[in-house]
Amino acid sequence: MRTWIRNNRGLLTFIFCLGLFRTAVADWNPVPTGSMRPTILEGDVVLVNRLAYDLKIPLTNLSLARLGEPQRGDIATFSSPKDGTRLIKRIVGLPGDTIEVRNNRLYVNGQRAAYTELERVTEEVRQGIYGEATRQIEQINGNRRQVQFFSTRGSDVSFGPVQIPADQFFMMGDNRNNSEDSRYIGFIPRENLIGQAGHVLVSADIKRDWSPRLDRTLSRLDQE
Repeated sequence: MRTWIRNNRGLLTFIFCLGLFRTAVADWNPVPTGSMRPTILEGDVVLVNRLAYDLKIPLTNLSLARLGEPQRGDIATFSSPKDGTRLIKRIVGLPGDTIEVRNNRLYVNGQRAAYTELERVTEEVRQGIYGEATRQIEQINGNRRQVQFFSTRGSDVSFGPVQIPADQFFMMGDNRNNSEDSRYIGFIPRENLIGQAGHVLVSADIKRDWSPRLDRTLSRLDQE
């Protein structure tokens, strides 16, 4: 064993440094679900900047220094306070904000988001099973993004109002009727934030034949 380690110490050092890099500086995360459709698709691998918000001790949630403040509209990865699962959603509420959803319409501090006209699409809910959905541009507080709603019974969702505590955030998926987010798992403590997602590195159609989506390779996620 010692001989093997000595003969491969260069490779082992590289693997160790790569691990530290991924846990402290930048990471890449495959996305297996459609909770952020249409912004992020199943099979996208997103690049995550782990230094966007905090400098943390590798392999821990312990912050050594705050490097930046999370902003409304950021797409961020985080550990679910419910079960520790790594999730990716959009920050829609900051500490002190009051968040409410009325019939799928987002309100922040009493201000209703503006929505464009409906665009109707057919979305695959499960393999071989399709449903009707609508897409709109949602704009509020200078942020705009495309969101999606499934046209099914009981799809008009309401929530809140709730006020976000200090150092916690309210996250929502862009696929509003198909996202387990802060409406169900609660507020996200800052220490649970992992980093900010800014680009798609590579993408493959995991629902079909794993064919590459070249048009999404190195594409920028909307962060307006």
